[in-house]
Amino acid sequence: MDILSMTGMMLALVAILGGNILEGGHTASLVQMTAFLIVGGGTLGAVMVQTPIRTFVRAMKIAVWVLVPVKLHPEEVAEKIVSWSNIARREGLLGLEAIAEEEPDQFARKGLQLLVDGSEPDIIRAILEVEIDNKEHQDIQAAKVYDGMGGYSPTIGIIGAVMGLIHVMNNLADPSKLGSGIATAFVATIYGVGFANLLFLPVANKLKSQVHSQTQFREMIVEGVISIAEGENPRNIETKLQGYYQ
Repeated sequence: MDILSMTGMMLALVAILGGNILEGGHTASLVQMTAFLIVGGGTLGAVMVQTPIRTFVRAMKIAVWVLVPVKLHPEEVAEKIVSWSNIARREGLLGLEAIAEEEPDQFARKGLQLLVDGSEPDIIRAILEVEIDNKEHQDIQAAKVYDGMGGYSPTIGIIGAVMGLIHVMNNLADPSKLGSGIATAFVATIYGVGFANLLFLPVANKLKSQVHSQTQFREMIVEGVISIAEGENPRNIETKLQGYYQ
């Protein structure tokens, strides 16, 4: 669980609701299902129009990274890579074949298999970097879905506000209906701006940070595998990999 993300969300919510209460407002006045439907449904619909279905599905799946980031453990993986280099020096690259079959990380397993197959370092780097670039591109595009939501949400909120005012103007002769229309108008604006700045944009930036960390982690694996292929000293490999997490 990402404590900082959870704390930030709670702090923002408490600050806004607390400020509203201190000003003499009522929390119930901020709960408007009509406004929520307009802003939430309108924002989701707009972003679905601009997003390929594969990217949209990916965006929904990786949203959990905001609260539960992918655990990478670069120090442990660096130690594994150094142990692989020691095995390669003692037994040759074929000595890594059994390790490759048991390696749980798919990306690292692919790198080990390329080593066992005797591929040249340049070929190994090219193959692995294509996979890194493709994975990074897919996840960044998925994170940008929330950027899109953050861009549309305030505008949809304004649409909701205008609709509420239209409702008010159509019922000027009936004072009993004026309150709900005005409430919908202002609350829709709050929802639009609030969702954008307290949820969608922070989520997008958090996901981009996670994608960057995962990309850097895979780049560390590539450097380790290439160093083994080039026959570097295990101690030098360890020193090189430390630069990725220290």
